[in-house]
Amino acid sequence: MERGHGTALVLGGARSGKSSWAEAQLRDRTVVDYVATSLVDDDDPEWQDRVALHRSRRPGSWRTLETLDVAAVVRDPDEAPVLVDCLALWLSRTLDDVDAWQADEAVWRPALEQRVDDLVDALGTTSREVILVSNEVGSGVVPATASGRMYRDELGRLNARVAAACDELWLCVGGFGRRWR
Repeated sequence: MERGHGTALVLGGARSGKSSWAEAQLRDRTVVDYVATSLVDDDDPEWQDRVALHRSRRPGSWRTLETLDVAAVVRDPDEAPVLVDCLALWLSRTLDDVDAWQADEAVWRPALEQRVDDLVDALGTTSREVILVSNEVGSGVVPATASGRMYRDELGRLNARVAAACDELWLCVGGFGRRWR
């Protein structure tokens, strides 16, 4: 089943096929702005392999934008569709930027909320077709550490806010997407 046009959030677990499924929704487009939110660590060969796999699947005509400023890309008046992969990595890096792992919540929460508000606002006003990919973590194991639980909770909140702002919500399992809204 193909998705429509507008904004869509695609959720799924690790290795659920969500990125491949999202890419397939835009495979007929010559130009796509692919927003890569991950950093490539020179000391992590396994992560380098994962990033290389993602890069190899993308057509050469797609534009890769490595940025955390997803809202600016979504707001850009360019007519090319946008694929954001992924919000889970965006959140992790944003939590690093606002010092959430070390600082008191009263210090980092306003900065995080401002960035999430900016993204949600951009999704609500864009004229671009946008697909965002994120990990669904609410059905998994409760993390054993406080930082793991905080990250899981923040990602759940982010996914809920983005889902509410999007026209469509999809869940991907085993490489197959099912529309929930």
